[in-house]
Amino acid sequence: MTAESVHESTRPLPTVPGDGSAPGPHGTRLLSGWFTSGRAADLADHLDRYGPLPLDRARRGGRGGPAPLIHAVEEAGLTGRGGAAFPTARKLQAVADGRGPAVVVANAMESEPASAKDATLLQLAPHLVLDGIALAAEAVGAREAHLCVARTRQHQVHELHAALAERERHRVGGVPVRLHELPHHYVSSEESALVRWLNGGDARPMSTPPRPFEKGVGKRPTLIDNVETLAHLALIARYGPAWYRQAGAPDAPGTTLVTLGGAVRHPGVYEAPMGAPLGRLLAHGGGPSEPLSAVLVGGFFGSWLPADEALPTRFTKQDLAQLGAGPGAGVLVALPERACGLAETASVLAFLARNGAQQCGPCRFGLPAVAEDFAALAFGRLDPDGLRRLERRVGLLAGRGACRHPDGASRFAATALRTFAAEVERHLHHGPCPAVDHAPVLHVPTGSVPGADEWR
Repeated sequence: MTAESVHESTRPLPTVPGDGSAPGPHGTRLLSGWFTSGRAADLADHLDRYGPLPLDRARRGGRGGPAPLIHAVEEAGLTGRGGAAFPTARKLQAVADGRGPAVVVANAMESEPASAKDATLLQLAPHLVLDGIALAAEAVGAREAHLCVARTRQHQVHELHAALAERERHRVGGVPVRLHELPHHYVSSEESALVRWLNGGDARPMSTPPRPFEKGVGKRPTLIDNVETLAHLALIARYGPAWYRQAGAPDAPGTTLVTLGGAVRHPGVYEAPMGAPLGRLLAHGGGPSEPLSAVLVGGFFGSWLPADEALPTRFTKQDLAQLGAGPGAGVLVALPERACGLAETASVLAFLARNGAQQCGPCRFGLPAVAEDFAALAFGRLDPDGLRRLERRVGLLAGRGACRHPDGASRFAATALRTFAAEVERHLHHGPCPAVDHAPVLHVPTGSVPGADEWR
């Protein structure tokens, strides 16, 4: 991805008078530098815009008292942007309270094929992320920090090495950050997979407990945060929680990066206020380019929602939960009426079946069986008894795996059966619809099951 291509697909939000979104124009915060200068920020640009790294605001109080930054993050209401939307201050405090020196891990793996937000952020504002790593490390008392990226993105790796070297030359403070290139598999971005790899093992998830905040890298308390979360933290450290809450909703403060795809006029990555209805988020990309049947919220581990239910729903964890969905990785894919939701789902389930960790029965047997049944349904080769078997298998996937991979696949399949119930009936009784022969809306990577030597 080049700066030019990001500029093409990342368009500014409309200016809202008094929306408190300074320091940037167009309602942007994380991407404000890009919209001001039209280029990715080097260290000089970054320091000119934000000033020096405010490490003093992150230091813990005397006798090990809580760090002011943790309190500020709690007041700001920042939640994780990597998928679970967990309160960031609680993670920080849990690691800070742990025994022994802590470790910070920044997760930039972005293994979700439908997402491009983290890559965009790291390309356009890398020093905001690196500031967040340094500040989080100071707040939790960490002596080492790691930034994990996918080794397949060599352009990104090169740019991050350059940014880290630039900070070292100019003696920007904070704990040194080590850049790691991990295998690029779907489950390799799971936090326990990062810990396992950094400890010398495979980049595959481990069963928990203990959780990383208890025993992570080197069996020490470990904070693992998505890079977007850390960039927000860096802004809160500079401007405070009251400023942060001037954007977004009272129960979902701040802004968020979303990747819009499918039938929108201008697909790409956008910065938007939290708590906005999904219809308004799609409007940042020019709105739907044709009538919609459904919206995929959260990516391949997300949920299909009927368009008429999704568009007025606010983009918050609480509101989406009422529909059986969640923000996930900030992905919204608009599915046009001309497309076949069952065929789209079958392709994704086949991908998820190939990309499990292959460590337990649900990944090795259950998920491939679900994918096979769903493909039969999508292409008109499943009878009613087969549908009942599919529904039973989908229900059996959740909660039985060694990691959350089967859970995400189960939710994705279950919401497809519910949202496309009318299409299910038509496929069962009349065979596949003409839409299955059209170009797919979702880009689903191809490839085989990773071999044992591909996890390290």
